[in-house]
Amino acid sequence: MQIEIPQTLIDLTAPWADFMKHSKLAKTIVLFLHIAPIVVGGGIAIGLDRLSLRLSVAGAPDRGRHLAELARTHNIVIYSLAVSILSGLALVAAEIDNFPTSWIFWVKMGFIVILLINGLRMKKVESSMALQGPSEADWRRLHSIAIASITLWLTITFLGVALSKYA
Repeated sequence: MQIEIPQTLIDLTAPWADFMKHSKLAKTIVLFLHIAPIVVGGGIAIGLDRLSLRLSVAGAPDRGRHLAELARTHNIVIYSLAVSILSGLALVAAEIDNFPTSWIFWVKMGFIVILLINGLRMKKVESSMALQGPSEADWRRLHSIAIASITLWLTITFLGVALSKYA
């Protein structure tokens, strides 16, 4: 199945595509603004996910500190994702006839949506734990969300590499 890109969209993005095609510096900066937030936000998220998995069996004092740390760092992860998404849109606009026609691109976009939903699930569990006090069921939910988060971050990164090679 081939996706047809509307000519209006191609025409609208043509100046940006031409600029990016002829400016190695601009392409480097936009690519950096796409990858650096993944390293920062994804690195923080994976580190905290790993700690969530370790603390699923730890005592209450460590759990309380961990919940506070999760709450403090969520904005960094969210802002990192926002910058990565915006720079990703700039990369797509520069190659509007290439990326959106690739099935890998759409699979990656789907996994990004799932990652965002998983992040919302984590925020909901955290809020519940802060209001009602953490239960063992909450820690089990946090554990499964952390596993999903690590898997999603790595899958999205793999798909990004695949997209750069096959699209």
